[in-house]
Amino acid sequence: MKPASRTAVLCSASIIAASFGCAAMADADLRFPIGEGPFDWAEFQTFADSHDFSGQTLEITGAGTGRDADLLREIFAYFAEATGAEVKYSGSDSYEQDIVIAVQAGTPPDVALYPQPGLAADMAKRGHLVPLAEGTRQWYIDNFAAGESWADLASPRGPDGTPHVYGIFNAVDVKSLVWYSPEAFDENGYDIPQSMEELKSLAESMVDDGLTPFCLGLGAGAGTGWPATDWVEDFMLRTQPPEVYDQWVKNEIPFTDPRVVGAIEEYGYFARNDDYVDGGSSAAATIDFRDSPDGLFEFPPKCMMHRQASFIPTFFPDGVAVGEDADFFYFPSYDSKDLGRPVLGSGGLATIMQDKPIAHAFMAFLQTSLPHALTAAQGKTLTPHTGVSLDAYATDTGRALAEILLSATTFRFDGSDLMPGEIGTDAFWNAMVEYTTGSLSAEEAAAAIQSRWDSIR
Repeated sequence: MKPASRTAVLCSASIIAASFGCAAMADADLRFPIGEGPFDWAEFQTFADSHDFSGQTLEITGAGTGRDADLLREIFAYFAEATGAEVKYSGSDSYEQDIVIAVQAGTPPDVALYPQPGLAADMAKRGHLVPLAEGTRQWYIDNFAAGESWADLASPRGPDGTPHVYGIFNAVDVKSLVWYSPEAFDENGYDIPQSMEELKSLAESMVDDGLTPFCLGLGAGAGTGWPATDWVEDFMLRTQPPEVYDQWVKNEIPFTDPRVVGAIEEYGYFARNDDYVDGGSSAAATIDFRDSPDGLFEFPPKCMMHRQASFIPTFFPDGVAVGEDADFFYFPSYDSKDLGRPVLGSGGLATIMQDKPIAHAFMAFLQTSLPHALTAAQGKTLTPHTGVSLDAYATDTGRALAEILLSATTFRFDGSDLMPGEIGTDAFWNAMVEYTTGSLSAEEAAAAIQSRWDSIR
């Protein structure tokens, strides 16, 4: 541990009540001063006492760029503070391709952050990931809500065909959300829909009023198309039992199954209706998903609603205040179907690619509550870590999102993230772009994806 860090940490550990003075001694680069706030600093101290990597460097790569990268670096700074190590993080909009290239070149990072567990599973199967220590599965069970599910998600099969825990989920998004402008809803007398039937009726009312219900953007660089796959996954959970969803993501039923085609067509009910989408369906593929919510906040608004995950406020225009200028409601289920209150979500998986002590120490750091509480405090993502107080969330909005996550009758991970990388991060994305723009029918899009999946068996 570097001297300045030890001073700050020891001060915080000596007594949290003395944190006022300790905070003044904490590293100025730390967003949340050591010893302050709803964080377990004693646990942090214990970690710091047993890990010293002064003079060493930890290289981490991931898909987070821009502000996302800055938020990650804020969390990684506490690992550096505790251990004396330097952490170098680099992100890429083409991460799914770049990490494969790095592996092929023999230059993988020490730690890789995978936005898609499916891609991580591919890496594990090929022997490019390092299994975590024994006991990590039990750590999930003891510390995460629905811990068995998270442990399973983090445990793909290795090259020997045996499942191992290969990573730690460090941030979670709820995806089953619709964002809107409360002011615009109030001005037009619109109520929050409580069912999918009511959402469809609301969309039609908006059109009758001369308004456009949705903004939709599928652009994401090399990841273009993924926002459409989220819609389809949400409709799978709202039209079929969760076990059918599980069969689908494992390819135990094909994409061409009428139940899957039906979910695609439900997405198309909104996305392929030019009256329902700002700019028309054909424009969706050219609009970056980060820019697509902007229309909610223009005057007059270009759209009234935007279906997107809990992270999207990161990309709202400057000055937009969530809870005032923007709010959200649960993407509703069907009254006509008895499928409860399903929630779709996702999360980033941190894995070891270089078998180094510092990389294993970083995984131990991610198993403390601090990085999860910091994630909550940053206000962008959520955490299923049960050791994190709701007080850690920066806003009432964050707490409300966390409550949606914890109150779901069914929770399922982003399906495309669970599929093989060639399907979940390529064929599915591409086919949904072609379906949205009208180049393919739902049946043709499903057949194209299934043909690709059959080819890699």
